[in-house]
Amino acid sequence: MKNAAEISIIVPAFNEAENIPLLVEATRDMMQDSNLACELIIVDDGSCDNTYDVARSLQKQHRFVKIVRHVRNRGITDALLSGFEHAAGGIYVFYPADLQYDPREIPALVEPLRHGADIVTGWKTGQYEKKFVSSVYNALSRWLFKVPVHDLNSVKAFKREVAETLPMRRDWHRYMVVIAAQEGYHLEEVRMTLHKRRHGRSKFGFWRIPVGVLDLIAVKLQTTFGSKPMLLFGSLGTLSIGAGMITGLIALYLRIVHGIGFRPLLYLVILLVLAGLSLFALGFLGEAIASVSERLARVEKKIQKSK
Repeated sequence: MKNAAEISIIVPAFNEAENIPLLVEATRDMMQDSNLACELIIVDDGSCDNTYDVARSLQKQHRFVKIVRHVRNRGITDALLSGFEHAAGGIYVFYPADLQYDPREIPALVEPLRHGADIVTGWKTGQYEKKFVSSVYNALSRWLFKVPVHDLNSVKAFKREVAETLPMRRDWHRYMVVIAAQEGYHLEEVRMTLHKRRHGRSKFGFWRIPVGVLDLIAVKLQTTFGSKPMLLFGSLGTLSIGAGMITGLIALYLRIVHGIGFRPLLYLVILLVLAGLSLFALGFLGEAIASVSERLARVEKKIQKSK
């Protein structure tokens, strides 16, 4: 087994005390069988049980185990970001602590990264709960983003540079593949068997579905119009002004032909035209902000390259 960590396996854990020892054992076996140089970064995300104590005891027994602790539950995305800060490898692997994915499959997950891929996502296979919901979500994602993978919400392996360049807002870990594709990174997918939970219970309930859909829309708007805000605001402004002009023509027709003066139509014309002009103004402002953001991004890349 090599000494320097080449692969950083980042594991967000919330109330997973029973699964952590099995996870560490399976990771150790995987490292011995594959001869991969790995580190296992367990991020205790504000657990209410003794997850942290269990992880600490295992850290004393195994040199490849690292522990990061959040004093409160901050969610998977923040847990991943904390893991990134402590990671030493050039390849990051996002793996859950619930053992529904076998760590022994990590070598297959990272293999495409050695042959040109920038990010690899797992493709869940087998029978599992919420399979229908997952299939609908993934079908909607593929339709919206035209991403040629089957499963966006699974385990992932990606190069360090991908993690350093992608924006990661709360709960946006689910859209890493989408954002990476928009940035031009090369995607691959690997079939991964999804197993039943051995211990504990799922942390995801019904509310994950509407929240996920809203996040999906937010990411679509961000990736489509983030760099071209005038495309969105200009289109809406044009529609609003156009509707105002049509309403004005109707008002003129009623006044001239039928002698009917309907004052609310006049107010509606004023409202629609002013709304359209305001949307255009927002578009110009958005373009200025986008231009500044792009310049800052170029400066940031130059700084990173100079390090």
